[in-house]
Amino acid sequence: MRNGHPDAPHAEPRTPQSTIRILGIDPGLRVTGFGVLDKVGQQLVYVASGCIKTPDGELPERLKVILNSLGEVIAQHQPGQVAVEKVFVNVNPQSTLLLGQARGAAICAAVLANLPVSEYTALQVKQAVVGNGHADKEQVQLMVQRLLNLSGTPGPDAADALACAICHAHGGTGLGALATKGMRMRNGRLG
Repeated sequence: MRNGHPDAPHAEPRTPQSTIRILGIDPGLRVTGFGVLDKVGQQLVYVASGCIKTPDGELPERLKVILNSLGEVIAQHQPGQVAVEKVFVNVNPQSTLLLGQARGAAICAAVLANLPVSEYTALQVKQAVVGNGHADKEQVQLMVQRLLNLSGTPGPDAADALACAICHAHGGTGLGALATKGMRMRNGRLG
């Protein structure tokens, strides 16, 4: 009974929208981009982004910088989920191997913090954010700026990391969901 009358309408109690904080990582041995955003209901809210630059030197020390720096980002921003871009096969096998090791250090930072890690290919990320799996870096930067309502364009590494987080927030589909409907992945390409 509400307002003293049994037939008076009553409002259902409002449930607070759940917030998921996502850390996106674009791994690289020289520069690792990171981006943090909150998914509040269906809205994406920018939290932070930046780059971790490793000094020239021996590989183990560079990997340690990536691991420790991402550990600091995780401690500061307390994400609940992590999205990492998968390694693509490069023309130069040595470059691919080094990139894979940087990616491994990034994943270890998340695993050490007991965070779940999801992985996305560059094609999936671009498809989700731009709607075109073959978009260039500038298109990704502009769409990240637009989707997160940023006052300026993020740098390419930070934009790629934010794009990875956006892709994860949209379940790996995002803007490209319609474009890929009914398509299958063949040899790393949608077709």
